[in-house]
Amino acid sequence: MNSRLPVLVSMVLSMLVAAMDSTIMNTTMPVIAKSLGGFDLYAWVFAAYMIATTVLAPVAGRLSDLFGRKRVFALGIFLFLIGSTLCGVAQSMVQLVIFRGVQGIGAGFMIPFPAIITGDLFSVEQRGKIQALGTGMWGLSAIMAPMLGSFFVEYLTWRWIFFINIPICILALLTLLPFQEKYTAKPARVDYVGALLFSAGVTLLLMVTVVDEYRFLYGLLGALFILGFYLFETKQASPLVPFSMFDDKNIRWMNIHGFFGWAALFGTASFIPLFLQKMAHLSILMSGVALLGSAVGWMSAAVPAGKWILKYGYRPLFIIGSLSLTVSGVLLVLLQAEHGFWYAFFVMVVQGFAFGLLSTTGVIGAQQLVQAHQKGVSTSFLMFTRNIGTAVGVTIMGMFLTEATDFMSGIHRMFLYGLIGSIIALISAFFISDGNRERALIR
Repeated sequence: MNSRLPVLVSMVLSMLVAAMDSTIMNTTMPVIAKSLGGFDLYAWVFAAYMIATTVLAPVAGRLSDLFGRKRVFALGIFLFLIGSTLCGVAQSMVQLVIFRGVQGIGAGFMIPFPAIITGDLFSVEQRGKIQALGTGMWGLSAIMAPMLGSFFVEYLTWRWIFFINIPICILALLTLLPFQEKYTAKPARVDYVGALLFSAGVTLLLMVTVVDEYRFLYGLLGALFILGFYLFETKQASPLVPFSMFDDKNIRWMNIHGFFGWAALFGTASFIPLFLQKMAHLSILMSGVALLGSAVGWMSAAVPAGKWILKYGYRPLFIIGSLSLTVSGVLLVLLQAEHGFWYAFFVMVVQGFAFGLLSTTGVIGAQQLVQAHQKGVSTSFLMFTRNIGTAVGVTIMGMFLTEATDFMSGIHRMFLYGLIGSIIALISAFFISDGNRERALIR
């Protein structure tokens, strides 16, 4: 364990900096937009980061299968550091959007690796505990980010929300240096054309979630690029995404479940603080603390998930997690204007338990049910389908909220959609079997 400690520190720090960046931007972006001007580009500051991160995560996973985990992970941390520095010195909203794209590229190359490297270094039984550390960073950021954001804005400058990433990234790189990875890379030709087709297709599809005009055109072009990507990949000796891994029905259904489950209710964390601030009149800090319930629930499921897989298999855990997600959907549909902090906190605990169980079980399954040289792309592709689901879900939720006649009716329609999505995810969970239990035990 001692030889693994430096890389464990590096992984935890990378998760912390990614979580802090996502959370702190939500609370400080109004101040940044006022300082730089260009409110018409407000949404693109988030979109540039989200699109780059989502597109590049599966690419990074595949590159790590071909060239090793350490160098690709280090590249991601370095690019995130450069992007953070550039964001901190941005002089206009146009520059900030571009530099957020650079930061998103770094995040896309960085975020999948805690799960991938954990799969290389630790047993199935241990992985839930290790992954729970990363989850704890998201819970910690829910508390720290509003406080740090308020402190920087009031006493220093908003630019420090980016500059604070620099020492953390440097420390993450330094602690990664001693890492001696056990995974033996399988060098092959990089599928640049496939990467270009995939990136163009996913980018165009994600554009549908952030633009107001020409959505059909973006969606159609995106679908055509993805179709071209699929046809091209089936003819490659070393494809970017080896579709043969989807011959395992569990891999197929885990990805389908990941999309619907994350599209259903993962966006809840984006709207609960808004509800608490608007209806319960809570501060930014306290509304953020309510999200800590999700971290509590997540860790209570993620830590023992590895043992539960060995004891019960994948299918029962997916069903229990999906049932818990559906229960949280029911509680959210019943949300009333007079409900305050503790009701929201309890709902987030239930939902956190669901996502903690589903996330950890899915990641372990994505690693155990493919060949060793496909583990990186399988893990990152599952994260990709979940990220796509999240982007779609948040867009639909936001549409229900903004187009409603009043705030609470929008809340109820939004979470009714989430409940229906969670039921679809529950149905898909029944199509997942236990898989090769022996493979889960010995690898």
